[in-house]
Amino acid sequence: MNSEESVKTHSAANNCPVSTSEGNDANKGGVKRTPFSKFKRVQSRFKSPLQVTESAKVSPAEEVAELERRREQLDTEIAQLEAEGYRVDELEHHIDMLHEYNDIKDIGQSLLGRIAALRGTTTRDLYAHFGLELDD
Repeated sequence: MNSEESVKTHSAANNCPVSTSEGNDANKGGVKRTPFSKFKRVQSRFKSPLQVTESAKVSPAEEVAELERRREQLDTEIAQLEAEGYRVDELEHHIDMLHEYNDIKDIGQSLLGRIAALRGTTTRDLYAHFGLELDD
């Protein structure tokens, strides 16, 4: 067996490729096995998908200034909406009603899914059976 064959072996228990620290020498008793991977390091450190570069870092003063600009922009938008006749409490009521509607719709979808599973059919077929539109 050459050195490459001794490093990459197949586990007899689950027939998946594994690599060993120093070949396939079971007589040593302490052979460490790790899953074979096409990647170089199986035990590598976690790397965040969000990488912040030095140029992207903002000072606290700049961040505060940006937040103040954003607040002014939002205050202007609120004033414009109020001038058009919208009231904050009315918008909050509509948002609450939309949340309730979405909760009820989710429950209905769940029930349709369970009925479809019990009947051995699809939810699409149940929509037609109950006279519902697919866009509902």
